[in-house]
Amino acid sequence: MVPLVEAANASHTHFAKSICTAYRESAKRRGTGIAQRNEDFIIAKMKAGDAIIATVDGTWAGFTYINTYDDADYVAHSGLIVLPKFRGLGLSKQLKHRIFVLTEEKYPDAAIFGITTSAAVMKMNTELGYKPVTYAELPASESFWDGCKSCPNYKILQEKNRKMCMCTALLYLPREAKKTPPKPAPTDVAKLAALERLYREKRTEQVEQVADYIALAN
Repeated sequence: MVPLVEAANASHTHFAKSICTAYRESAKRRGTGIAQRNEDFIIAKMKAGDAIIATVDGTWAGFTYINTYDDADYVAHSGLIVLPKFRGLGLSKQLKHRIFVLTEEKYPDAAIFGITTSAAVMKMNTELGYKPVTYAELPASESFWDGCKSCPNYKILQEKNRKMCMCTALLYLPREAKKTPPKPAPTDVAKLAALERLYREKRTEQVEQVADYIALAN
C-alpha cells in the first residue's frame, strides 16, 4: 500500500463529498470544535490548485488545503485529515511537507499560521518551526474569522472578543527563518574544515569557488 501525495486538481473533485463527511465524523469523535466545509468549497480548492490530496489505490486517504488572507500576506494550512484506516503510514507528515512546498511555490512571502485543537498537528507544526502566538497576531480579515462561525466553540470566541478560544494559534514567518542560515550537515564537517584551511592559506581561487560553504561555517 503506497500512498500518492500530490497537488489536488479537477480530477479529484469526486472525492469532495466523502472528504466533507470525514470532517464531520472527525469532529464528533474528538468532541471538539471544527469548522464545517461544504463540497463546493473543497472543489474550489482542488480546482485552484490550493490543496494536497493523498490517495491509495484510487481511494482518497488524506487531505489538506491552503487558505489565504489579507491579500495573501497570511496563509493557513487547514483541514488536515487522514482517514482512520490509512493512519500509521506517515501520511500526516507527508501532507504537511507537501503543503509547505506548495505554499513556498505559490506564496513565498506569506506568513503561515494555524489554529488547531489537535495535539498531533501542534507537534508537527512546532517541528516545522511554528511558534505559539496570541490571537492578536492572526489575520485581521473578517473572512478568516467567518470560517469559525460553524465551529461549536464560536460562542466562546465571541465572548472572549477574539482574544482566545479552544484552539492554539501558531505562526511561521519565512522572513525570520531566512535570517538564520541552515547549519551544515554532519557529512559536511570535514569539507568545511578543509575549506577553512584553504582560506587561511589564502588559496583565493579555490576559496571563491566554495564561498557558500565558508559562509555556512561562520
